[in-house]
Amino acid sequence: MALPACAVRTLGPPLQPERGAPARTTCPRRHSRVEAELAVSRPGSVAASVCAGPPRGVSHGFHSQPLLDEPLKASSSLAGAARAPLFALLSRGRRRRMHDLRRRWDLGSLCRALLTRGLAALGHSLKHVLSAIFSKIFGPLASVGNMDEKSNKLLLALVMLFLFAVIVLQYVCPGTECQLLRLQAFSSPVPDPYRSEDESSARFVPRYNFTRGDLLRKVDFDIKGDDLIVFLHIQKTGGTTFGRHLVRNIQLEQPCECRVGQKKCTCHRPGKRETWLFSRFSTGWSCGLHADWTELTSCVPAVVDGKRDARLRPSRWRIFQILDAASKDRRGSPNTNPGANSPSSTKARNTSKSGKNFHYITILRDPVSRYLSEWRHVQRGATWKASLHVCDGRPPTSEELPSCYTGDDWSGCPLKEFMDCPYNLANNRQVRMLSDLTLVGCYNLSVMPEKQRNKVLLESAKSNLKHMAFFGLTEFQRKTQYLFEKTFNMNFISPFTQYNTTRASSVEINEEIQKRIEGLNFLDMELYSYAKDLFLQRYQFMRQKEHQEARRKRQEQRKFLKGRFLQTHFQSQGQGQGQNPSQNPSQNPNLNANQNLTQNLTQNLTQSSSQRENQESQKQNPGQEQSDGSTTNGTNDYLGSVEKWR
Repeated sequence: MALPACAVRTLGPPLQPERGAPARTTCPRRHSRVEAELAVSRPGSVAASVCAGPPRGVSHGFHSQPLLDEPLKASSSLAGAARAPLFALLSRGRRRRMHDLRRRWDLGSLCRALLTRGLAALGHSLKHVLSAIFSKIFGPLASVGNMDEKSNKLLLALVMLFLFAVIVLQYVCPGTECQLLRLQAFSSPVPDPYRSEDESSARFVPRYNFTRGDLLRKVDFDIKGDDLIVFLHIQKTGGTTFGRHLVRNIQLEQPCECRVGQKKCTCHRPGKRETWLFSRFSTGWSCGLHADWTELTSCVPAVVDGKRDARLRPSRWRIFQILDAASKDRRGSPNTNPGANSPSSTKARNTSKSGKNFHYITILRDPVSRYLSEWRHVQRGATWKASLHVCDGRPPTSEELPSCYTGDDWSGCPLKEFMDCPYNLANNRQVRMLSDLTLVGCYNLSVMPEKQRNKVLLESAKSNLKHMAFFGLTEFQRKTQYLFEKTFNMNFISPFTQYNTTRASSVEINEEIQKRIEGLNFLDMELYSYAKDLFLQRYQFMRQKEHQEARRKRQEQRKFLKGRFLQTHFQSQGQGQGQNPSQNPSQNPNLNANQNLTQNLTQNLTQSSSQRENQESQKQNPGQEQSDGSTTNGTNDYLGSVEKWR
């Protein structure tokens, strides 16, 4: 079969290859019979490019003459040069790149044509398949075979959309366990705000063994009664932020009144003019600036008993009188042993003569970060000269507690000078402020050897910390909030914020300086390790207890609903039997048994509901601990009735 005239006119005589170049055949696309026929029949198709030539910017071929779209004008001086092999003038690399470009263009056109024809064939086949299915299902009502072109396009679009969705689903969710296929995927899961807030490992391995009484902290705090929260504020532990949360961020029946421009807020009990909070932002430094455990346990009961109105702050002379009287009472009381550090003695100090209950709380921090933060604070001019350091009714002398600087302050102090002072109170500050200093002779270092003194102070600080109503850690803000809410049954309005970038974190120290700081605060390091272990164990214990309570409530709810269903079922059966009085009861021996079981279920449900109300009324007093696995007699009878019915 002869080629079209267009193809014969443009081909011309074949060119000879260059000398040294490999022999090759003529381009098969030019001599293709099918493409030539397609070019004649459909000039706008892909195969028409045989006559029309490649697109703009693409060469005509490799070692071949250019294809002419139209005859050149005779007046053109380049008419003879246009028919010359222009590729011979280019370099071999340039010609190879032009040839690769044209080959890629040919492959792209072929792929597009195949894809178009394949999709058309697939749509045609699907149309026949669907028409056969619809004809089988709907019979003569379905006339899919006579659908117009618009319906065919819509059907094809729906099928393609379904296939695309299946492909995407398999790509996103490989395997059988896909979260998108579960019901929980439709509700956005709430992330746990208490997990990995300090970038620590999720698994916690406890180091110390604590009893259930040490882990369970549930204070029956009566804000309308005589209970009082006493906040022991240790320097540079984040106590200022936590103190503001106590007066500004707690949901109360009568919130604290905080005025603009004033640091202190008025935190009165509902219906009374008495405070429920003893802290810096409620009563001020009533027992001295940053009073420690020894000062607070002696001063707070005397202040509360002596002055019921918390708005009247005692003077410095009055504070010395109160502390002196408290120390005399402690020495003269036959039942009080200053060396005893048992929970009973600690509990005795937590009550006053007027019957008020004192719940001590505090915040701890990593010793190295706290030490660096205090150094930066001292560099800015802080001295805490107003601290009384009263112990055993008197402040320390200048020989017992020398000063590390001679001027008004220690501003601009370098870190080396700050660490070199042997009388610096920043060393092991947390242990000193949490221990009972009367056990070691206060600030008199000659009472006992240093090793024995450190051991007594550390054990006293651990015991006081363990028997406190609550303590938190600066590095775990959200867990601190959670434990406080569970301990006192008081909720905060807004969640705590974890600040990992502080002034201490901006100080760059090498490993040698860090080891020296840890050596200067070796007691604080051991206390913080103990406190962190106890804190995380309490958190895990409270979380597990919360999950158990929620599981128990769900089980009770399911049991109650199941009992209601059984009761309704038996009542409906009884009504059906009552509507047919002609039937002899002896013919249905299960009637009496069903009626008796219905009466037993009704009585048991009534008893269980009443006992559940009693339990809810008792839960208002969270100080009374109840066993998680205990059940009432009514619930046991009810379960026995259900098993009997089964």
